[in-house]
Amino acid sequence: MSTSEPSANARPSSGPQTLFSRLRTGRTRFGFAAAIVGAFIVGGGATAVALQGLRSALVMLTPSPIASMHEWSPIAVKGQVTEIFGNKFVVQDPSGQALVETGRAGEGGGLVAKGETVTVQGRFEHGFIHAAALSHADGRNDFVGPPGPPPLQQGGPQALRGPGGPAPPDAR
Repeated sequence: MSTSEPSANARPSSGPQTLFSRLRTGRTRFGFAAAIVGAFIVGGGATAVALQGLRSALVMLTPSPIASMHEWSPIAVKGQVTEIFGNKFVVQDPSGQALVETGRAGEGGGLVAKGETVTVQGRFEHGFIHAAALSHADGRNDFVGPPGPPPLQQGGPQALRGPGGPAPPDAR
């Protein structure tokens, strides 16, 4: 037998093995798939942790006059509480007054007291402030709602109509 002839038991070599040629075996294919799935799980977990930290962070805005508020804008106003209506209250500064909605956190009317000076941060929408945070004169802070923009809906702000909401542009 010469050394140039292949033996009967030897497999023919098709060149150097690559990652894709090794994926032909079932065990290697399973290991590769498990590694990919594991990477997605670890990446998704890290992303969820990072987003949770961002969600709880709130950037404090500089208070501006109530008269300068615009629809669909993030705002901060500082004023005195003049009236309380359950989970809503009226805040007044020298330029005007605004109704503040505090959501479930304000039910029972225990968040603020009449005559108290507060700084309210949130967004101005449909004629009143949706509060995200309240800062009291004594240094206490209450986080009462989700910060951030309103939920997106098809059609933009005009699509958010309801009782007392803005009328469609073509209605007369």
